[in-house]
Amino acid sequence: MDPELLEWITARRADLDELEEQLAKQLVEVRAERNELAVAERVLEPVNEQLAGERASAAPMPGQVGGRAVMLIPHRTPDVEETKLPPDYQRILAAVQQAAGPVMARQIGEMLEVDVSVRAKLEPLRGKLVRLADRRWLRKLPDGRFTTCL
Repeated sequence: MDPELLEWITARRADLDELEEQLAKQLVEVRAERNELAVAERVLEPVNEQLAGERASAAPMPGQVGGRAVMLIPHRTPDVEETKLPPDYQRILAAVQQAAGPVMARQIGEMLEVDVSVRAKLEPLRGKLVRLADRRWLRKLPDGRFTTCL
């Protein structure tokens, strides 16, 4: 047999043995991580259910800012209806829902007959839109437009 061929076969076998060792180690690590994820899932499932129950039972309450009472906007959940929102927010939500597609704050202002040429009147509306988006009543697109949540 050719000594060069025999040397190549031996070297290739050594490479494959090393690769097999690395793959066996990776397989052990993958299996260990999968087991850890399964344990985490079993632990988090009851905690998640408990948190969901607590969120559902927590009713929005008026808060205090600077000594003044303010109405907190509830997060959107399946059991919280639009009627829980303050009237201004209900009107804003209805305007976005009536729009043919995503809309800018200025367009909503025009629909609600707000003087959109005055920045001091438009910015509070924009803040309310953002607040509704933060609480999942609306969705804010990257370009600044607002749309309904699916």
